[in-house]
Amino acid sequence: MPTPFLAAVFALSAAVVWGSGDFASGLVARRIGPFHALLISYSIGLLGLTTLAVATAEPLSSPEDLGWGVLAGLFGMAGFLFMLRGFTVGRMGVVAAVSSLLASAIPVLVAALTVGLPRPLQLAGFATAFAAIWLLSFRDEHQQRPAGIALAVLGGLGFGAFFTVMDQISSAALFWPLVASRLVACLLMAGFALASRRPLVPAGAPPRLLLLAGFFDVFGNLFFLLAVQTGRLDIAAVLVSLYPAVTVLLASLFIKERLTRLQVVGVVMAVLAIALITI
Repeated sequence: MPTPFLAAVFALSAAVVWGSGDFASGLVARRIGPFHALLISYSIGLLGLTTLAVATAEPLSSPEDLGWGVLAGLFGMAGFLFMLRGFTVGRMGVVAAVSSLLASAIPVLVAALTVGLPRPLQLAGFATAFAAIWLLSFRDEHQQRPAGIALAVLGGLGFGAFFTVMDQISSAALFWPLVASRLVACLLMAGFALASRRPLVPAGAPPRLLLLAGFFDVFGNLFFLLAVQTGRLDIAAVLVSLYPAVTVLLASLFIKERLTRLQVVGVVMAVLAIALITI
């Protein structure tokens, strides 16, 4: 199998896995709330990532890389909590698309400020992104803006900061900074739960969905790592950024979420904007 094709298969696998994970996490959040959905799925992901780090015999990362991982974990935790809250009050497809859109745009904006303006194709992506967000938040037949848009924006800001901070980690470090990010997030959430006398595992928690959400996160990271190691980073990033389409499709198939025609166009334009921005 040619190497570029294999890299594309790995990247698309990561997109499918991450998109499926968002859908599973969203269903869990609707049952037990965003906080517990994230705490339990992160704990499962922490176990999986630690197992991968040990199994691959990766040397422990430097304190600096671990520190960047911790900071990234705080931003990622905030972004995920906002996104999951958006899933509980709004449409998964819309929330996932807007969050992913901003998460891709922020690193590009940071790069524009630090290394120069983006290329014309990326500027076209910003224009497409603006149109997509407007369409996704367009008023429906009741003259009300779709629920969850503000939470999706906050989630996207958190994810964008997560990706930007993770870029500071040296190329020699892979799994251990992710372990550090998950560990600190889990400790903070567990500490908050105990301090507020909340149960660590609430009644009615769906074990199968939680396992799926946790392991989807782990294997999404694994497939993306394989894609980068096998082929070009830019191609892998473009293909992986298509994951909101998977969330939209699953939400449509399994929970019958219906979007207006304008919002369908907005979802398509959001995915196109992600591709343009990350090329």
